[in-house]
Amino acid sequence: MVKVGLTGGIGAGKSEVSRLLASYGAVIVDADRIAREVVEPGTAGLAAVVEEFGAGVLAPDGTLDRPKLGGIVFADLERLKALNAIVHPLVGARSAELEASAGPDAVVVHDVPLLAENGLAPLYDLVIVIDAAPQTQLDRLVRQRGMTEDEAKSRMAAQATREQRLAIADLVIDNDGPLAELEPQVREVWERLRNR
Repeated sequence: MVKVGLTGGIGAGKSEVSRLLASYGAVIVDADRIAREVVEPGTAGLAAVVEEFGAGVLAPDGTLDRPKLGGIVFADLERLKALNAIVHPLVGARSAELEASAGPDAVVVHDVPLLAENGLAPLYDLVIVIDAAPQTQLDRLVRQRGMTEDEAKSRMAAQATREQRLAIADLVIDNDGPLAELEPQVREVWERLRNR
């Protein structure tokens, strides 16, 4: 088994790279998806979030109101730390379960947005960083995700810098250009992973 950490700043294109790697046969362990699962209604994770942040972070249907919680935690580093202290251990436990169920010859790609921030690089055989210039990230967040420029900048500021991510990279995929330029790079990375 090859354990790969995949990371990049918000808007850098991790989701598209994960999708391509999965299409080639990688087992994807998506930390963002798992982070949503562990705070679904009825989970201990959601109960802990409500205990920490109050019932005001719930939508009328009992689900987590992500935009409301995001507005709280991305404006206050201490509140973000409190949220991470609840969610990260739950995500780690579920990720370990998924990895354990992959076969011995699998390429397991852990899609981890906060890999650099949380010092997780040593957990992986290889770290791949999806790189895009901050202006490209900002443009994508505003244009594709409908964030205001201030919201996008706040999210970006809560993450590691481009330089911090590149410092932990074993491989870098440049996603500053159009989508057509991404696929050949990902295919080349996949071939390298299969040959390990």
